[in-house]
Amino acid sequence: MSKFPEKANVIIVGLGGIVGASVAHHLIERGWDNIVGIDKSAIPTDIGSTSHASDFCYATSHDFLSCWTTMYSIDFFEKRGRYAKVGGLEVARVGDDARMDEIKRKVASGKAFGTRAELVDPAFIKEKFPLIEQDMVQGGLWDPDAGLVAPRSQTVAGELVDEAVASGKLQAFGNTPAQDLVIENGRITGVVTHRGTIHADKVIVCAGLWGRLISEMAGEDLPVMPVDHPLTFFGPYTEFEGTGKDIGYALLRDQGNSAYMRDTGDPKTPEGGQIEWGYYEETNPRLCHSRDILEKEEARLSPSQRDLDMEQIIEPLERAMELTPILAELGYRESHSFNGLLQVTTDGGPSIGPSQKVKGLWYAVAIWVKDAPGMAKLLVDWMTDGRTEIDHHAIDYARFYPHQMTEDFIHDRCTETAMKIYNPAVHPREPFSKGRDIRRSPFWEREKELGGYFMELGGWERAHGYAANEHLLEKYGNQVPERANEWDSRHFWRVSNAEHLEMTANCGIVNLSHFAMYDVEGPDHVALIEYVCAAKIGGDNMVGKGIYTHFLDDAGMVRADLTVFRMAERCRVVDGADAGPRDFDYLRRTADEKGFDVTVTDVTEKFTTIGIWGPNARETLKKVVEDPAGLDPENFPFAAIKPIRIAGKDVSAFRISYVGEQGWELHMKYEDGLAVWDALRETGVMAFGVETYANSRRLEKSLRLQNADLLTEYNLYEADLSRPKVKEADFRGKAKHQEYREREHQPAMLCTLVMTDNTDASGVARYPVGIMPVQDPATGKTLVDEMGRLSYTTSIAYGPTIGKNIALAYLPWSHCKKGNKLQVEYFGETFPVEVAAVGYEPLYDPENLKPRT
Repeated sequence: MSKFPEKANVIIVGLGGIVGASVAHHLIERGWDNIVGIDKSAIPTDIGSTSHASDFCYATSHDFLSCWTTMYSIDFFEKRGRYAKVGGLEVARVGDDARMDEIKRKVASGKAFGTRAELVDPAFIKEKFPLIEQDMVQGGLWDPDAGLVAPRSQTVAGELVDEAVASGKLQAFGNTPAQDLVIENGRITGVVTHRGTIHADKVIVCAGLWGRLISEMAGEDLPVMPVDHPLTFFGPYTEFEGTGKDIGYALLRDQGNSAYMRDTGDPKTPEGGQIEWGYYEETNPRLCHSRDILEKEEARLSPSQRDLDMEQIIEPLERAMELTPILAELGYRESHSFNGLLQVTTDGGPSIGPSQKVKGLWYAVAIWVKDAPGMAKLLVDWMTDGRTEIDHHAIDYARFYPHQMTEDFIHDRCTETAMKIYNPAVHPREPFSKGRDIRRSPFWEREKELGGYFMELGGWERAHGYAANEHLLEKYGNQVPERANEWDSRHFWRVSNAEHLEMTANCGIVNLSHFAMYDVEGPDHVALIEYVCAAKIGGDNMVGKGIYTHFLDDAGMVRADLTVFRMAERCRVVDGADAGPRDFDYLRRTADEKGFDVTVTDVTEKFTTIGIWGPNARETLKKVVEDPAGLDPENFPFAAIKPIRIAGKDVSAFRISYVGEQGWELHMKYEDGLAVWDALRETGVMAFGVETYANSRRLEKSLRLQNADLLTEYNLYEADLSRPKVKEADFRGKAKHQEYREREHQPAMLCTLVMTDNTDASGVARYPVGIMPVQDPATGKTLVDEMGRLSYTTSIAYGPTIGKNIALAYLPWSHCKKGNKLQVEYFGETFPVEVAAVGYEPLYDPENLKPRT
């Protein structure tokens, strides 16, 4: 073994697994050298999840990023000659119509995201997997690109490390656990091991199951937990004897039973001659903290392979035997079977990216084999270029709020996600039941009294509608359709559409306490905000204004969408709850990297916000303010921020509208919020739920949402949110932004679509939720632009004022014509849509006159 180094350019903690080894490979591919990798086990690992992983890959998901990383990984393994592309089935049993519906959704998502999944009948399923009882399945999905990393991902990890070492750019040290991190002035400077301390200004934690122990050394936590995954083997199975294959038949997922199954090929291959059956526990998942994992010498099999009690799995195993009787015919191999630890997370996504507390420290944890090379590429591109080719908000470690990093929250949310790994299908609007009631508005009790239907975002409890308003359904019932399909109506309250119409006709107030708010102060506060924002911030004439703006990345793509309140002594960033933590982290990180002398402070919980909108908003607000005349248009211009007083409380009123009506955002201290709410309610004004604000009226106004319609895969011109002129001051992404401006036309544009017929084959009117592919009716193919980006709906909602389902989607320039006829696919059926607007053009009040009245 080579001498233990004292310095490196980058250290990988956890080199021996498929994640760490893939990171090393991609670092070298991108030009990094002098890399040191350490692992607490042998290399490749003999104790981590990679050592026992089932190693199969399916590219079936409702998430574009996950599909992208899986498809990249499949290609990566295949090019190395380490992939058996046998294809994969997902089946729905007779009687399980909900699972069949979910399979139809998966096929549609596959078309949206570029996979080749297709619907298949029972005969096809039997052909690909002869061990199944054909009459027990009603249909399924076929993923022709699914397969197995062969012979093992552990083998691939070892090969990647060997190649990296042979290149002279990596030094690898097994059986060398990280004992501590060296942190000086908030920056990583090294890693302590029993062999000595290695100094480096970049450290990547790929420690998998033990990742939380490493993050603890940095004073933070990772929102992940290991969970038992029952893995059983039956044999001997000799069907593929003499073939040399690692797997013979296709992979099989029986997700309605929360299980999967495969053969292990020729008995002479590693672990061959068996049937493997795996299960994910839906009702009682067994999680553990990283600190409770046994050491190697303490474990019977391995620290990540724990003893399996047959009682855990007897009921689902019996159901599996009905579907695939071979399991009952073969012998159960108890000595081979175990609970394999894998990682689940609080929101279903991995934690990748820079530490929130320590500069130079990076994480790559909670990544499964099917995504490992793809996620490694994203991480290394991010480290090298400062960005990734696809939007990575869903995996960014900075996405978590402090309350989401507490041990109880992590345990509760990980438990809930563990219960839904395979079954039941997760609804696009599905709220978490655990980790709730953490952040409440000052008027939360009032909302409860109104019968609020609460969902949660960023920890904030938000009412989407109120039972107290259900009398409005008598008034507006003919404009508020009932949703006969249960999936379409799930987690939706019909009253919210009635509230929408009443606000449009009269006035209403809405709880906006979920806004994330950050104060930027110090000598360079204007300079920093000017640099990160595409809109003009500087200049004395901007003081007292609210400025809608965007952060762009270095490639000129849209990174954030928010409002800046320009005050005399500070800038206040007002952001959405979903994007807030990332933008807060980004501001602090940018200030440090560019040397701006500022402090960035989270003031979210110090203030609260109420929106008041509708044609009678001004007259309603006049009833409670001390200076009613101050609200008149000549005294309070649009987009201005002015102080007012309500119920003896100081309020900052911002004349703006996200719902396309006259009105204001009212910002005040948190402790003053209840008095202001009560004063407004005493006027008789209706409280309406956030459903109108966030969905139905937003779509009627063609307003864009960050992390849905606005992504780093598209520029500001494609989103049609660019300013008439590019400001003189420099800002991040300006050069590329100007380059895009010079194009004759953009490769794609964000367009507004309306469903012209939403009746399905059964005669039921559908109100879609989630993502749908946008297709050419002549070919049935998903549209794709010249950059290779596929078209799918990024937002969709029923607009009760318009009376149609409205969606946003990026379309190739060739299809950006108003009136163009296209189609979307939903639950296996196609529905006609029409391009109602190219770029930003609201369907409701297209001239935007109402907010300025």
